[in-house]
Amino acid sequence: MSLFRANPNAMIKFLDLQAINHQYKAELEEACSRVINSGWYISGTEVGAFEQKFASYCGVKHCIGVANGLDALILIFRAYKELGQLHDGDEVLVPANTYIASILAISANNLVPVLIEPNEQTYNLDVSLIEQNISPKTKAILAVHLYGQLADMPAIITFAKKHHLLVVEDAAQAHGASIGGKKAGNWGHAAGFSFYPGKNLGALGDAGAVTTNDAALATMVRSLGNYGSEVKYHNTFKGINSRLDELQAALLSVKLRHLDVEIERRRAIANAFLNGIKNPKIQLPYIEQQEQHVWHLFVIQVENRATFQSYLTEKGIQTVIHYPIPPHKQKAYSELNKLSFPLTEKIHEQILSLPISPVLIDAEVQKIINIVNGY
Repeated sequence: MSLFRANPNAMIKFLDLQAINHQYKAELEEACSRVINSGWYISGTEVGAFEQKFASYCGVKHCIGVANGLDALILIFRAYKELGQLHDGDEVLVPANTYIASILAISANNLVPVLIEPNEQTYNLDVSLIEQNISPKTKAILAVHLYGQLADMPAIITFAKKHHLLVVEDAAQAHGASIGGKKAGNWGHAAGFSFYPGKNLGALGDAGAVTTNDAALATMVRSLGNYGSEVKYHNTFKGINSRLDELQAALLSVKLRHLDVEIERRRAIANAFLNGIKNPKIQLPYIEQQEQHVWHLFVIQVENRATFQSYLTEKGIQTVIHYPIPPHKQKAYSELNKLSFPLTEKIHEQILSLPISPVLIDAEVQKIINIVNGY
C-alpha cells in the first residue's frame, strides 16, 4: 500500500502509529464493529481466537492473554511460586541494562534480581558472566530479548539445564524473532509478551500475553489473572484482574496477519542503515543472524549523545533514548544505587534509537543515512 506524506520535508517521526494502523484501517474497523455488535466484551471468542493464533505463531501449546507485558511477567513468577517452584528470596539472573519492567516483575514477587552486565555487541545477557553470578539461591534466569534481538537461547538453555534453573523469556520486543526457526516465546519454560501500541505487534491500547508449553503453568497463570478463579465466584488464589479484552484481541488478530511482512520491511531498513551508515563516530548495532533480530529498535551508540541528538532534531529526524537511566540507578531501586556496572552505565549514556518502522519510505531511509553520515 502506498503511503501518503502530506509534507515530504516534515520531521521524520520516530514512530508513526497513525500511518502504521492506517494501512489496515478497513480490517481494524471491521474487527471493532464485530466486537461492538457481539455484545460480549470480556473473555469471549475473540480472545480465544487470538490466543490460538498467537500460540500457533510462536509454536507453543498455550497462550494466555493478559492486560499488559508487565503483568505477563509478574504472573509467570507468581504462578511458579504458587506451584512451589519459586519461593520468597530466590534469586533471578537478569541483564543489568534491561528496561525496568523486567526488574519490577521480579521484585513484585519478593524475588531478588541479580543484575548481570550485557554482551557489549548484542546488548543481551552475557552468557559468559552467568556462571560467576550463580549462587545456591539462584533459581531462574530472565532472558530479555532487548531491542528485538533474541538472546543466545541455546547457550542459556544449556546452562539452565545443567543447574536446574527456570528460564523465563522477556519477549516484549521480540515477536517473531527466531534461532533455527524456533521463535521467541518457545525457548524458555514461559515467556511474557507486550502488545503496547509501539511494539512490532501492537494493540490499540494496552495488552500482553504469556506463552508456555507447560499446561499446569498455563492454568495457573489464567487463574491468577482472573481473580485467582477457575470457576466463577470460586476463588482458589489471591489473584488479580489482568485479562486481555475482546476488542484488543480482535485488533491484534488483524495485526498478527501482517506481522511477518512488517518484520521483513524492518529488516530491509536495518540492512540499509547497516550498509549505508559509514561514520566512525557512530557504533552500529551488531546482528548475529537475520532471523534472530526483528528490529523493534535500531540502537546506535555515540559519544556526546545530546549534541548528536540535537543535530538530528535540527535536521528533521526524531529520535528516542532506550533507556536513559539503568534500573540500578533509578530512585525506585535505591538499594541498588551503589552497585557498579560500568558497561551498562556507558551504554545508557551513549545509546540512541533511530527511526525504524514499516511505514518509513525509501527516501526517508536514505535521508536518515545521509544526515547521520554528515555529522
